[in-house]
Amino acid sequence: MFNDVYIVGIGMTRFGKMLDRSVKSLVTEAVKATIADAGASLEDIDIAFFSNSTQAIMDGQHAVRGQIALRSLGLQGIPVVNIENACAGGSTAMYQAIAMLRSGMSDVALAVGVEKMHDVDKYKSSEVFNGAWDVHEAAGITNRLESIGSGIASPPGTPEGVNSPFMKLYASLTRGHMKEFGTTQRQLAAVSAKNHHHSTLNPLSQFQKDMSIDEVLAAPLIAWPLTLPMCSPISDGAAAVLLCTKEALQRFTRAHPIRVLASVLMSGSDRRWDEYERHLCRLAALKAYNEAGVEPKDMSVAEVHDASAFGEVIQIENLGFCEIGQGGWISERGETSLGGRLPVNPSGGLESKGHPIGATGLGQIHEIVLQLRGTAGRRQVDGARLAIAENGGGFHGVEEAAATVTILGH
Repeated sequence: MFNDVYIVGIGMTRFGKMLDRSVKSLVTEAVKATIADAGASLEDIDIAFFSNSTQAIMDGQHAVRGQIALRSLGLQGIPVVNIENACAGGSTAMYQAIAMLRSGMSDVALAVGVEKMHDVDKYKSSEVFNGAWDVHEAAGITNRLESIGSGIASPPGTPEGVNSPFMKLYASLTRGHMKEFGTTQRQLAAVSAKNHHHSTLNPLSQFQKDMSIDEVLAAPLIAWPLTLPMCSPISDGAAAVLLCTKEALQRFTRAHPIRVLASVLMSGSDRRWDEYERHLCRLAALKAYNEAGVEPKDMSVAEVHDASAFGEVIQIENLGFCEIGQGGWISERGETSLGGRLPVNPSGGLESKGHPIGATGLGQIHEIVLQLRGTAGRRQVDGARLAIAENGGGFHGVEEAAATVTILGH
């Protein structure tokens, strides 16, 4: 048996474009908010796990990123472990913190993620995505994935779109889903419009603009069928979580603890595209449900990795909220909206809340903790008791290279 683990503190900056902010200032803001939320002090922290993916490119900080950023706020002397797991880095940092606490090697652990992705040199910002797949097989990967979307042509007169390699791959996978299951562009727009509406209720979201389905469809094209609002932006921001063992809870008398019921990390495989039951996020979800002793129908709210609107469609299928192939249909019917059967991405998701790679997974945890505490304000899900977060990163084969699934409850 492993030790029970609880989240006692959360903190997050606003996500967005912040040319005047540094990694250190973002980390300081998020960690101080987390410490204050828990009623803790820096001296309570035994170990820290620090997630970041882009700073080698953005400012040349190739190593010891966590030690540098955390020392700036006075966190020194303790073990600091640097985590790089692409867009799944933040949740991987928390997974590692949970493992440390479950093992009994520490009592209190900090997980923090940060990215500073905007720069006056826009070339740097575009470069941060180039290493999230096998760089030695880039041409082969592109050709293989483009073949999945073949046979579904864009409507006559559709503009060319923009040069976004990752979104082109998402678009190809989307067309493959459309071909196999009848998913429509309007269903994708329903996902995006829902998330942009949710983000207007979240003061920490990068975007605060409500959008209708028709407005999403009329927006500039990125790669058909994905328009701009269907795609996550690049973002600056930081998020942090403070966790402790059950025995250490007595130190944090001001905290509103939330229990970690399951924490799963998996890597992708060389499955075929049509082996949907073997998608790593589906396998991770099944393992997490088993670990927590719950089922998909027990979930009150979910945060999923919607790097594109199609990402949300496929992940609600993987998490078992509908049959495979039906994600677009339940989205269009409003089942995943606030007030629906199972609200998904009440934060606004990556599409609208923002996507600072190393902080994204912890931003999801920030949201579901608020929901379980009943303190999410205008976007609160009534009676939230159990929550799940799925966070994926990188690309391998026909799926993410890494993914985590976390289940929290009271």
